[in-house]
Amino acid sequence: MTTLFISDLHLDEKRPDISRAFFRFLETKAIHADQLYILGDFFEVWIGDDAISPFQEEVIYGLQNVSKHCNVFFMHGNRDFLVGNLFADLSGATLLPDPTIITLAGEKTLLMHGDSLCTGDTEYMQFRAMVRNPDWQAEFLGKSLEERIAIAKHLRDKSKEETANKEEYITDVTPSEVVKVMDESGCTRLIHGHTHRPARHPMEARERIVLGDWGATGWYIVCDGKSLELLEFNPL
Repeated sequence: MTTLFISDLHLDEKRPDISRAFFRFLETKAIHADQLYILGDFFEVWIGDDAISPFQEEVIYGLQNVSKHCNVFFMHGNRDFLVGNLFADLSGATLLPDPTIITLAGEKTLLMHGDSLCTGDTEYMQFRAMVRNPDWQAEFLGKSLEERIAIAKHLRDKSKEETANKEEYITDVTPSEVVKVMDESGCTRLIHGHTHRPARHPMEARERIVLGDWGATGWYIVCDGKSLELLEFNPL
């Protein structure tokens, strides 16, 4: 059984090179796999299932075709936490809670987007708590499309500005939080994205694997049921 993992593509119509790379990935990799896990920040922004753009429809159609041959799983990220059941129905994807536990190559594996591990970034954690609140989401989704676009742009701009002014260690995962969630889950492997720092981190009898974002290079994990690889490729 072949299982693939991707994260942090930040798909956006303003980045056609990345979307073309994703469609090639579907046609050359995912179509031949048994399972595809998307671990958040798949889209640069998602302002509601009722506001799907023509570009997002194209992405959904690509997933729909692959989902006929491959089980597709989708986990929310900090950019696309409003993806809902309509997206899942149209794309053929199964929405996953964050975190999710699976068995991968015989090993109990914890899947996360990764933003909840960055507890040292107190400003972001406060923001995360706000936008993940069901009341906040209901209020946001009740606004007009124009209002939602403006709010989303403001939040993205603010996030980029704040991140640029923070030390790298603040925006990375907190080691003690990693140990905590792995202890609580009983997992010996953790796979996540979010930080855009792709690497394999060996721990005592454990491992943390970080997926990279897609830009000048692309990243994915492939598992053939026996071994696991974190692979880099040229998406352009």
